[in-house]
Amino acid sequence: MPFFKQLRRRSKANFQKNPAPSVEEVSGKSSSTIDTSSSITPPSSIKPTLSTPSLPALNESEPTNTLAPQRPGPFVTNSQRNSVIGSSASSVNGAYRSQVSVSPYAPKIVSVLDNAWVNQKVLLVYGQIGDPRQHPLDGNVTVYHHQDNFPSLGWPVTASHFKALVHLVPGPNRLRFDFVSPKLSTGSAHPAIHSAWICINYLPLVNTPPLQLVVLLGKDSDGTYDAVPERAEREGNGLDMAIRKYRMAAYLWQAFTGEQMYRNNFGRRCFRFEEEWQSGSLSRRDLTQAHMRNEAKIHVVRSEKTVAELRDLNIAQQNDKAEKKDELFNIAKEAVRNYFQPQPGQKQYVSVLLLDSHWDTQSQLVTGHAALGSADDDIKMAMFGSHCLQSYPSCLEEIVDAFTDCTRTDTNHVANDCGDAGSNWEAANLGIGAHLHEVGHLFGCPHQESGVMLRDYVQLNRTFLTKEPFSTRTKAQGLKVCLPNDECGWHRLDALRFRFHPSFKLPTDATPNSDDSVQVWPVESGKILFTAASGIAFMELYAEGDTFCHKYIEYLNTESSPNGLPRQVTVTETELRQRVYGTEKEKKKNIKNIKVVVVSGSLGSYTVEKIGDLNSKNALVKLPKNQPGYKSGRLGDSAMEGSQQEQLLLDCASTKPKLLTSIKVYHGCALDGLEFCYEDATTQLFGKRGGKPGGDEFILDTRRGEILLGFYVRAGQWIDGIEILTSLGRKSGIYGNASGGSGHTLIPPLGYKIAGIAGSSASWVDGFSLIIHH
Repeated sequence: MPFFKQLRRRSKANFQKNPAPSVEEVSGKSSSTIDTSSSITPPSSIKPTLSTPSLPALNESEPTNTLAPQRPGPFVTNSQRNSVIGSSASSVNGAYRSQVSVSPYAPKIVSVLDNAWVNQKVLLVYGQIGDPRQHPLDGNVTVYHHQDNFPSLGWPVTASHFKALVHLVPGPNRLRFDFVSPKLSTGSAHPAIHSAWICINYLPLVNTPPLQLVVLLGKDSDGTYDAVPERAEREGNGLDMAIRKYRMAAYLWQAFTGEQMYRNNFGRRCFRFEEEWQSGSLSRRDLTQAHMRNEAKIHVVRSEKTVAELRDLNIAQQNDKAEKKDELFNIAKEAVRNYFQPQPGQKQYVSVLLLDSHWDTQSQLVTGHAALGSADDDIKMAMFGSHCLQSYPSCLEEIVDAFTDCTRTDTNHVANDCGDAGSNWEAANLGIGAHLHEVGHLFGCPHQESGVMLRDYVQLNRTFLTKEPFSTRTKAQGLKVCLPNDECGWHRLDALRFRFHPSFKLPTDATPNSDDSVQVWPVESGKILFTAASGIAFMELYAEGDTFCHKYIEYLNTESSPNGLPRQVTVTETELRQRVYGTEKEKKKNIKNIKVVVVSGSLGSYTVEKIGDLNSKNALVKLPKNQPGYKSGRLGDSAMEGSQQEQLLLDCASTKPKLLTSIKVYHGCALDGLEFCYEDATTQLFGKRGGKPGGDEFILDTRRGEILLGFYVRAGQWIDGIEILTSLGRKSGIYGNASGGSGHTLIPPLGYKIAGIAGSSASWVDGFSLIIHH
């Protein structure tokens, strides 16, 4: 018996020290483990720039994986890279495959981690074959989709670099990338195929406002767009083809923007489209087989104007002498408003394609066209003409051809817009990219010093291909290899705005504060305090005469704030001057001005036209016993007829304070006045006792020590309404017009309290600010 026990004990130990080798099964199902550290796919090796901090360096001798962390998922398959001789007979979810040796030529996916989570249907992927620095190869990479639910697509490989657009379905997507190169042929009738697998999880977002896509036509339009006769005969130029091309362009915008946001370390976030179940158009096979898919909905809207009336409107981009430069934009916005019929307070984000734009060969103008975008009003709208539409790809299979087609533009039939669309691929760049530029305006982006919001979109093709053809714009051969650093992009300031835009919100983001305002408080020692209920996101600094912002300060990832933004920041004029002009020129600080734009976490902004004005005598108030007080930034324009300046120092904040018991608010459709009532029956009045007879009285709970904390003010040109805020967290409700103007929270910064009120009034209050002190 002891012998068998010893034998049993030794056998158990041997089994523990030498576990049986595992056999891997490859199928559409992924492993349940969430450990991706054992992936045999080598890490990426791209040199980062300011716009691409998520991408690792190209000149490192030993590449290291520095991709930003991504959300782990429930379905994980460690990326596998193998070399297989012969045709690719097994499908992506093939049955059984024994473990084979790793191939050095298997595709390496650089731009996205295995088992990453994304929120867009079409994903831009960048990768490499082997080491491009030592043995560059040309060839082709074919992407096979999860469970063969989308046709396989081939993408060119140039000097061992490739880019691909990958179609995803909700849930886990197990993809296979097959590389084939003539240089790696074994002499067999079948080429050597080098394969890699990756799993990408697609989570569609449905709780963010979508970017609506609209095709706008005249009421008598036949639904056609400009195209050369050969192209019109080959593929058609009717409404159906226009919709397909427009939809494909929109998915290119999304793929481009999603990748740019990731490179800026803001995660896989992007705007979404309203989608519907319809005949698929992202693949040619869907059209031939009448395959149904959930794809972006294109709204077809007819204007009340005729085609002739629309085309006769030569606006800003066409004619600088036009009297009504925004008339076509306003006509389109009205048609969009009538179509969507938004309720009060609702916002719509709409991209409009003007289908009836037409190249007039006699006037040499594109009529019925306007390149405009605006984030104002409840309809945030971008619009662009259809004069480049013939050059757009209509499906994923046409992407490579569209961006490499060197056919010269025939100006007898179509426009060479601004001279930048001399060939088909350049026309595709211009049309798709310039329309995206207007979408940037729709989302609140101004013009920038570089990127899409300048004119870098003329290089949009580099985002999707690794080789560039001859350019008529530059009159030179294009890049032999287009790497990520050669691409156009969104400027960092654009990405910052997108980060906090509601259309880019991720489920993990904190709910934004409805108050988007920023308040400014000049205080002692040259300090300037900025406060915002939604946090301070960033600050733009403009040197005197600057059109674009070249210097800015970010305030991200503050642990004390739930949304990662500080609610109060402190700067000095000297510090800002050093950032803009440098230390030497800072000595001339009294000569040159600095303009400051402070943006909140809800994308409200406050502009200081002259930073020196914040430290002027206008901001300083003398309190009793020569104590200094400071005025906040003014709300309202103080520009009504008969407006007179007022200043009220509160007795409850003096050296011998009185007990404030209540506040009476006089109001009608605007704020008429505030009366502060004290325990000794005395009162102080700011403004007038107008509006509602007797006003409304808000009583403080003095027994519990309740005091005045601040105000919530609705203000535009004047003060529309006001709400009293107390130290116990109580709110009075808004007196006056609760929906007038925009909202502003006036609460003194940390370390300060209310000393009084300053402002102006005429028939009612048209200027308002707080006076604060330590």
